[in-house]
Amino acid sequence: MKTTNQVLAMKKFTGAAKIIALLIGGLLFWQTACFAQTIEQVKNSFNLYRQSNVQEKVFVHTDKNAYLTGEIIWFKIYAVDASFHRLFNLSKVVYVDVIDNGHNGVIQAKIAMAGGIGSGSVYIPVSINSGSYKLRAYTNWMKNYSPDYYFEKNITIINPLKSPEAPAKEMVPAFDAQFFPEGGNLVAGITSKVAFKVTAPNGEGLGAYRGAVINQRNDTVARFRPLKFGIGNFILTPAANSTYKAVIKAANGNTIIKELPAVNNQGYVMQLKDNGADLSVTVTSTTGGGEVFLFAHTRQIVKVAVSSSFNSGVTVFNIDKSKLGDGVSHITIFNGAKQPVCERLYFKRPKQQLLIDAAADQPQYATRKKVSVNISAKNVEGAVMPANMSMSVYRVDSLQQMDADDIFSYLWLRSDLRGNIESPGYYLKNTNAETNEAVDNLMLSQGWRRFDWTRILNSHTPTFNYLPEYDDHLINAKIVNTATGSPAKDVIVYLSVPGKRVQLYISRSDSAGHLLFNTKQLFGPGEIVAQTNTERDSTYRIDVLSPFSEQYTKEVFPQFSLSPGIQKALEDHSLAMQVQNIYAGNKIKRFYDAGVDSSGFYAKPYKVYLLDNYTRFTTMEEVLREYVREDNIVQSRGRFHIKVLNEKGFLDGDPLVLLDDVPVFNMNKVMAIDPLKVRKLEVVRDRYFYGPAVSEGVFSFTTYKGDLGGVEMDPHAVVLDYEGMQLQRQFYSPVYDTEKAERSRVPDFRNLLFWSPDVNTSPIGKVQLSFFTSDQKGKYIGLIQGITDNGDAASQNFTFEVK
Repeated sequence: MKTTNQVLAMKKFTGAAKIIALLIGGLLFWQTACFAQTIEQVKNSFNLYRQSNVQEKVFVHTDKNAYLTGEIIWFKIYAVDASFHRLFNLSKVVYVDVIDNGHNGVIQAKIAMAGGIGSGSVYIPVSINSGSYKLRAYTNWMKNYSPDYYFEKNITIINPLKSPEAPAKEMVPAFDAQFFPEGGNLVAGITSKVAFKVTAPNGEGLGAYRGAVINQRNDTVARFRPLKFGIGNFILTPAANSTYKAVIKAANGNTIIKELPAVNNQGYVMQLKDNGADLSVTVTSTTGGGEVFLFAHTRQIVKVAVSSSFNSGVTVFNIDKSKLGDGVSHITIFNGAKQPVCERLYFKRPKQQLLIDAAADQPQYATRKKVSVNISAKNVEGAVMPANMSMSVYRVDSLQQMDADDIFSYLWLRSDLRGNIESPGYYLKNTNAETNEAVDNLMLSQGWRRFDWTRILNSHTPTFNYLPEYDDHLINAKIVNTATGSPAKDVIVYLSVPGKRVQLYISRSDSAGHLLFNTKQLFGPGEIVAQTNTERDSTYRIDVLSPFSEQYTKEVFPQFSLSPGIQKALEDHSLAMQVQNIYAGNKIKRFYDAGVDSSGFYAKPYKVYLLDNYTRFTTMEEVLREYVREDNIVQSRGRFHIKVLNEKGFLDGDPLVLLDDVPVFNMNKVMAIDPLKVRKLEVVRDRYFYGPAVSEGVFSFTTYKGDLGGVEMDPHAVVLDYEGMQLQRQFYSPVYDTEKAERSRVPDFRNLLFWSPDVNTSPIGKVQLSFFTSDQKGKYIGLIQGITDNGDAASQNFTFEVK
C-alpha cells in the first residue's frame, strides 16, 4: 500500500506534469500561430504587390522569319494578361521595333490595339545591311520592368544589293559558361545539384562538349556533359574553404575555364524531387533549428504557402502537384526572419485545351489556281471553340524555313524565362523521361529570379516611370528653362498636329519638367508642333521623347552567314521582290481608312462659318468684323485683340486661336492670315476648360490645304516629323477567277501567297479561306496561330505543293 506521503507526492507530480504539458501545448500553439501569421503576412504582401504590378505578355505572329530588303513584314499582335493568358484590354498601343546587333532601331512602328488584338506591317528599307535582327514588341507599361520579358524574335534580313559587311571583331569570349546551384547557393558540406549552360557564339547552346570540376588542388570532383541544348546538371558536395572551377572541352578542341560560384560556410540549400503526383522539397541548413517557410506561386497567383521546423538541420516539404498551376512556378524558401534564402523554378506541363485543324482542299495545285483552306477550332472534348486567329501561307526553301515560333509554347514557357530558349516547343510536345529532365535543367539554369522580395515584404509603394496607355497613345516631353538649364515647372505647353482635323493637346509640366500629352486617334505620319504661349514664355526648350524602349537584353544575336547553298534561292527571292515592287507596287501601298472622329476637342462649336458662303474680303480683319457676330476686334498700341461675345457679355482676354490646329498667340499674326486660303471658321463663344488650360473662347481656322495658309511658325515652336499609330495596309493577293485573268502576262512572283490577321471562327467553330497560287512553284506551308477568350492558345500548320 502507498503511504499518504506517496499519494500526495504522486498528486503533486501529476499536477506538475499537466502544467508542463499545458505549457508545451501552449508553446506549440503559439509557435504554430506565429508560423501561420508569418505565412499570411507573406501572402498578403505578395498579393498587394501583384495588384499594383499588373503584368502583360505580348506575342507577335509574323508572316515568316526571313526577308529581303524591299519586302514587307506582316504581323499580328496578341496581348494577354500574364496570369491567365486571356486577351487583355489594358494597353491600346504596342510598340514594335526591329533592332540590329548594335541596338539601333532600324524599323519602328506604333500599333493600335483593341481588346488585346492588333495588326500591322512594316516595309524593310533597301538601305539596311544584311544580318541577324531582333523584332521586339512591348507596351508602354512593360517598360517599367525588365526587357527580358519583352517579346523578341530573331529574324534574318538580306540586302541583295549590298555585299555583307565584314563581321566586327569579337569583344566577348567565343563561348560562355554559366553555373546555377539549385536554390541559389553552394554551402560547405551540403550536397547540391548544379545546373550548367554553355552557349556558343551564335547564342545557341553548345551541343557536344565534356567538362570536369576541379578544386584548388586540381583534384577532379565531378564530371559532366550536356543533356540538351548545351544544358545539364551535376552533383557537388563543396568543402569548406575550397574554390572550384570547371574545365570544358568542346568538340572542336576549344577549352573553356570558368569559376564556379563561391562556397558559403553558412546558409541554406534546397533540393526538389518530382515524385509523380507530388513534389518533395528538402531544405538543409547549417544555421541550426528554427522555422522555415515555403512559398510557391504560378504567374503571381499564390498556390502554396506552408511552414515547417528543422530537425537536425533538415526539413522536407511535400507539395501536391495539383495545387500548382500549369506552366512555370516559382518556389521560394524563407527563413524565420522572412528573408528569402533559396529559390528555384518548376515547370508543370500544361494540357493543350485548344485544337486547331486546318487543311488545304488539295495536296497539289498548278500555278494561278484557287486554294481553299478549311479551319476549325475545338477543345479536347470535341466541342466548338470560337477562336481569334491569324494565318500565313509562304513558300519554304533553303532560305526560308518553317517558322518554329508558336503562341502556345511562348505563353506557357518562353515568356516567363530570360534569355534565348531554344526550341521551346520541344519541352511541351514531348513527355518522355529525357524531356522531363531537360525541362528541369532549363528551370535550374534560370537562377535567381526577378522579384525583389525586400520591397515586396516591406509593402513598398511602387513608383512607375511609364503609364499604361489604356485610352490612347501618350506623347512624353520635357521642358527646360534655357536661361538656367533647369527643368521648368508649371508651364503650360500646347502640342498640335497640323491638318484639316483639329488635334490639340495641352499639358502642364511637373516639378521635373515632364509633360504628358494624351492624344486621341493619332494615326499615320505627319508633323507635330510643340510650343508655349510665346506672348508670355519665350525662354523654354521643349524636347519630345521617343516612346520606343532604350532598354535591351544581354542576349547574343545569332551569327549571320550566307552559304553557297542558298545562292539559287536568294536569286529567286530577289527577283520575286523586284518583280512585285515593279508590277504591284501601287497595290501594296494601299491602306485602310482609320475611321477617326473628325470633330475637334471642343466637340460641337457654337457657330461654323463657311467663308465661301459669304462675300470674300481680302483681309482677315474685315472677315472678323463683317461676318463674325461673336467677336469685337479692337486695336491698342499697334496690337490687335479679339474680344469674344456671348449672351452674358464680353469674355476677358483673347480667345485660343487655332490655325489648322496650331495655336497662334499673336493676334497680329491672326489678322495677317490670308482669308482666301481659309475654308471655314469654328467659334466657341464660352469660356473653355481643356486640360490644365482655360481659354476665353476658341476660334479655329481651317485652310483648304491644311498647311497653315503660308503663315510662318513661331521661331520658338518645336516642329518634328512624328508618326502616330500605324495605318493598316491592305494585303494584296491577285484573283484568277476568269480565264482572262489566269492568262494575264503580268508576272506573279509572290512567295507569300496569303496573310490575314483576322481569321475568326464562327459560333460553329469553322471558317473557310481561299486564295490563288502564284507563278512560283515549290512547297508551301500554312501557319495558323490563335487564342480563345478563355486564354487557350494553339497553333497548326498544313502544306501543299505548286507544280
